[in-house]
Amino acid sequence: MAKKKDAKEYTLIKKRSGRYAVKGKDGKYINGDAKTEILLKEKKIKKPVAKKKTKEKTEE
Repeated sequence: MAKKKDAKEYTLIKKRSGRYAVKGKDGKYINGDAKTEILLKEKKIKKPVAKKKTKEKTEE
């Protein structure tokens, strides 16, 4: 793993797989919504866009 960026509250780490890990200053990894918000703020990932629902006409 290669360290990418140190911030006051966390450290971004890029894995060999190309994904990111976020490690807090307390030494524990950050997961879930908190990790997503950090990666969005750092512009490492893009926000997913919901697909448009298409109305299908069912014939009876």
